[in-house]
Amino acid sequence: MSTLTQSPAWLALRAHQMVMAQQRLRTLFQQDSRRFEKYSLSFDDILMDFSKQPINQETIDLLLALAHQQQLKYWIDRMFAGDKINSTEQRAALHIALRGDQPVYTDGEDVMPAVKRVLSQMTRFVSAIQSGESAGYTGKKITDIVNIGIGGSDLGPAMVADALKPYWTHGVIPHFVSNVDGAHLSQILQRLDPATTLFVIASKTFTTQETLANAHSARTWLLAQGAGENDIARHFAAVSTNRVAVEQFGIDPDNMFEFWDWVGGRYSLWSAIGLPVALAVGMENFHALLAGARELDRHFATAPLDKNLPVMLGLIGIWQINFFGATSHAVLPYDQSLHRFPAYLQQLEMESNGKGVTRDGERVDYSTGTIVWGEPGTNGQHAFFQLLHQGTQTVSADFLAPCRSHYPLGNHHRMLLANCFAQSEALMAGKSAHAVRMEMEAQGLDAESIRRLLPHKVFVGDRPSTTLLFNQLTPTTLGALIALYEHKVFVQSVIWNINPFDQWGVELGKQLAGDILNDLSREQLATAHDASTNGLINHFKSHH
Repeated sequence: MSTLTQSPAWLALRAHQMVMAQQRLRTLFQQDSRRFEKYSLSFDDILMDFSKQPINQETIDLLLALAHQQQLKYWIDRMFAGDKINSTEQRAALHIALRGDQPVYTDGEDVMPAVKRVLSQMTRFVSAIQSGESAGYTGKKITDIVNIGIGGSDLGPAMVADALKPYWTHGVIPHFVSNVDGAHLSQILQRLDPATTLFVIASKTFTTQETLANAHSARTWLLAQGAGENDIARHFAAVSTNRVAVEQFGIDPDNMFEFWDWVGGRYSLWSAIGLPVALAVGMENFHALLAGARELDRHFATAPLDKNLPVMLGLIGIWQINFFGATSHAVLPYDQSLHRFPAYLQQLEMESNGKGVTRDGERVDYSTGTIVWGEPGTNGQHAFFQLLHQGTQTVSADFLAPCRSHYPLGNHHRMLLANCFAQSEALMAGKSAHAVRMEMEAQGLDAESIRRLLPHKVFVGDRPSTTLLFNQLTPTTLGALIALYEHKVFVQSVIWNINPFDQWGVELGKQLAGDILNDLSREQLATAHDASTNGLINHFKSHH
């Protein structure tokens, strides 16, 4: 057994869970009319209501005791101090510096001058593109940006760009290509004008296989449409550290934007990886995005743990995953603008905390991380909410919604929020057999129909959820929401004693794909793999 699962705080929580598992959520609300006030927190315009979780004050106290036992504040301070808390790669984790305004040191060097230098470079570039000063090879103004990246170089900026569509006021439209499947790039290119299209190649090493394949195909397309080799520099920029490879591609090194090894891919949208966002919404709004995250950073670093939104969101997740056995977590934005938010959080949470060993390399004997998924409301209600309400497994959920819409169409937003609030209430309260019987009797159903239908209409309830309400989805609020989840992930990693900043599990598939690509290119039958893989390779080759 691990030290963690045998620790006093863990054992106390395990005993307490046995008590709380006997409590009904609707009964807890009936017993305490102030439950909402007790178990909700606010930061700026964000309200976090976790009163529909199976908790009481003792739960909170015990979770905070676990946080103290695992030295959460010490680890928070280490991250903000620039310590190399990414232990397996001997790196700091300084995404906080990308939106910071105070000196941050790692290896004795303040990283902020470099951060500000790249932001200034972005400002000049964005201004030149938006004004038309930097034009395409025919002199026409750039109107479309195609970001070519994958993973953190795609999911973050793509999510933010979609979320901030009301702020696309500069005549520049962003597009995002990540999949090496030729359909992804082809379908975007076929509706673009090469003379007005700029490609941003986002790859730290400029060696990522999928990204480089798409980049070279985009280059070929541009040349085939009438551009010359000398025009490549007008239509391509790079976010990378590999100057030699960038220049060999034909990109002007003045249009290469640096980022650093202390920036993990899934934490990089605040860097020049966010260039397509800045091109679409303008640098003023990009700075507002950074400012929202920066204010949440300050809250995370300074607020008492029991008043700290990321801390409490993370600890509630621990309570669900490790003590109630939740293996699945749904993110349910009741805001169409956040339709990519669940996909973004999939990488943030599952790549960060999908680990099976501690920082010291010991196998864990407790759950780390959970499966993250979701869709916007109200679409999800007509797709998978049946399982949330009456399925055999309990799925924890986060609901997110704005009080004001950027698209005030009739009564639509009130209907949307009515559904949001109704779903969390229904998950919590359910519907008892007695209530179902009374309802069917009032409808005039006969006794046999009631007997037959009653089991199908009962909702057990006690399905936990947390709701995040915010005034409106502005760049500042979005920045704070993203930082909230970043820090939530870090809180959980500290409790579990794992490193959330590496991703070695991604590497094996990459290595094998390189070998298999060689096999797919040879005429000979593949024999070097297992029987299944050999069979799949050879079947493809015979039908390609």
